[in-house]
Amino acid sequence: MEEQKKSEYIDLREVVGKIWGHKKTFFKVWAITFVLASAWILPIPRTYESEVMLAPESNEMQVPGGVLGSLASSFGVNLGSMGGGNDALYPTLYPDLVGSNDFMVSLFDIPVTKKDGSLTTDYYTYLTKYRKVAFYEWPLVWTVRLMKRMFPPKDTGPAGGDGKVNPFYLSRDQNDVVNLLKDMITCSVDKKTDVITIHVKDQDPLICATMADSVRVRLQSFITEYRTSKARIDKEYYEKLVDEAHAAYELSLARYGKYCDTHRDVILQSMLSERDALENDMQMKYQTYQAMCTQLEASKAKVQEKTPAFTILQGASVPVKAAKPKRMIFVLGMLMLSTFGVLLYILRDELKKTIS
Repeated sequence: MEEQKKSEYIDLREVVGKIWGHKKTFFKVWAITFVLASAWILPIPRTYESEVMLAPESNEMQVPGGVLGSLASSFGVNLGSMGGGNDALYPTLYPDLVGSNDFMVSLFDIPVTKKDGSLTTDYYTYLTKYRKVAFYEWPLVWTVRLMKRMFPPKDTGPAGGDGKVNPFYLSRDQNDVVNLLKDMITCSVDKKTDVITIHVKDQDPLICATMADSVRVRLQSFITEYRTSKARIDKEYYEKLVDEAHAAYELSLARYGKYCDTHRDVILQSMLSERDALENDMQMKYQTYQAMCTQLEASKAKVQEKTPAFTILQGASVPVKAAKPKRMIFVLGMLMLSTFGVLLYILRDELKKTIS
């Protein structure tokens, strides 16, 4: 009975001795694993990441009851956006805006330069001609290129004479680039604080930071243009009215001056009445001109009031280290996995005895 109990336990010294006896096997497996893992991971292009964080100005009405607002924000509900106002572009819609075709197409013409200075071109050309692909994607890329040469697509998109890309009617290549950008450029908004986070991935660190900052600028410009559109339309309208009122006043002033010059020392009541009428008309045109100037200044102030302010919490910076692939971690993980596999192979007999 005691011998049966002893056989149920594993002799550690025997196990260590057996493992030590296969030390050459470990070295061989480690060497092969290191070479294969390095050959797999090294050709994969590195990807860098850059983030920009913005805090937009909130023009919404303040919701009474700070405790209620705080409680609602803890559940991801922003009562400020429900408190009135005519703004239809809430911060929660910014990710949809950044992910739209119109916004992605607007990034095509941004000039970019690689960190080593070997290339300077627009972003669309960089993505279509100079972006690297992993070695395991080469067969697919070559196959697609061969198919395009053998069977060129009929739908190439509209041939615009101005060279601009029409977001409404994209070619197949342009649509592929837009889908690629949607994966590389993302935008998220914190529902509690309305902080906007723009995340950009790219194979070159300088281009990555450049695009992160460019997306921030384009997003701010779009939001500013949207929020000030009504005020800018009013300003342009009052500018037109000011020009018309000024022209009418100048014409009335010229008529009054000419009449006074040609009717000096008159005593006839009819002429005096006509002069008074011209003077009254001139004064009325001047008052109208002054009123339009006042409205114009007010509309300019309204544009400034509607222009949102953004606080940059975290600006774009050129990343120093690649975000992925983690080459050292991958190789170490493969070495640990291979070690575990060799241990299972060496101790398979002891494991079978223990299980049985």
